[in-house]
Amino acid sequence: MTAFAVPCPRQNLQLKKKMKKKMDANSNRRFRPSASLQGSDSDDSGILNERILLLVFQTIKWDLRTLCTTASLNRKLRAIAERLLWRELCFNRAPRMLAALTTGAPNVRVGGGWNALAKLMFFCCGCQSSRHFKVDQPLPGHFVHESRFSKTSGRSFLTKKCRGDLLYVSDPCEHSNGRDEDDLGIYRGIFRGFMRSKTRAFLIKRQVRLEERTRCPYCGARVWSMTSARLVPKSVARRLGTHDGGLEYFVCVNGHLHGSCWLVPLSSEDDEGNSEEEDEEEEVECYGDVREIRFDDRTVTDELQGEAASTAQISMKLKMGME
Repeated sequence: MTAFAVPCPRQNLQLKKKMKKKMDANSNRRFRPSASLQGSDSDDSGILNERILLLVFQTIKWDLRTLCTTASLNRKLRAIAERLLWRELCFNRAPRMLAALTTGAPNVRVGGGWNALAKLMFFCCGCQSSRHFKVDQPLPGHFVHESRFSKTSGRSFLTKKCRGDLLYVSDPCEHSNGRDEDDLGIYRGIFRGFMRSKTRAFLIKRQVRLEERTRCPYCGARVWSMTSARLVPKSVARRLGTHDGGLEYFVCVNGHLHGSCWLVPLSSEDDEGNSEEEDEEEEVECYGDVREIRFDDRTVTDELQGEAASTAQISMKLKMGME
């Protein structure tokens, strides 16, 4: 007869434990969700796929409101917007100006980031009193439906020693200041490669101090007052249509320019004289019926949906109509 060994109770307990571990492992393997189902955590999910996002925004002609809403959804989309989408928006809306600013290299970095440049293209920063320019009441910033940037205007803002720099400046955004007073003009601009520019080198050589109270409305960086630096050529007043001393503008360390002036009504002779000069310009337009757009330094808010999220540098508060 063959003798069979009867397992002891301790062996039975160990066997049961091994069987339970094996069953638990099989169960976890069977019901573990695949990477394709984890939409919010996968970089290949549709809403986080950069190629899909680019196609979507190309289809809707790079609608500004939709891009702002997209950037406010979560951190991953905000990172994609700051790295890719704002840049593509700028190239789509002002291709010639951006080709000149980047010398034809689309992957080049711009001072302050692409989101700050997009803000500069579509937003009038308003006006507040400064040391050399006084207004009765501060004027808030606002969205502009269309802007014209010109490097011919930009040359008027450069002294003879800095004429080698490339600067695009917008036409003044005109604001009525009453019947018997001059209108207020607010303008903005952008340097190409400001870190290597003659203007920056001249400011540093002269040891011009940065302003204490004024910051760049587009990237938040510190600024130089070109009036305090005595780097405002007389051609600026002629180009803007203002009196000598009736203007002031600032340049930040990232190369963004913003300023204000009192606009004097031009005569027909002045108008004809300006038209003779060849003007190299770029028009920037935002599509859609937009009532109001405001920017701050911290939050993106869509008042139609009541959603808000923090961003790194650019932030917008939107109140917009439907197309």
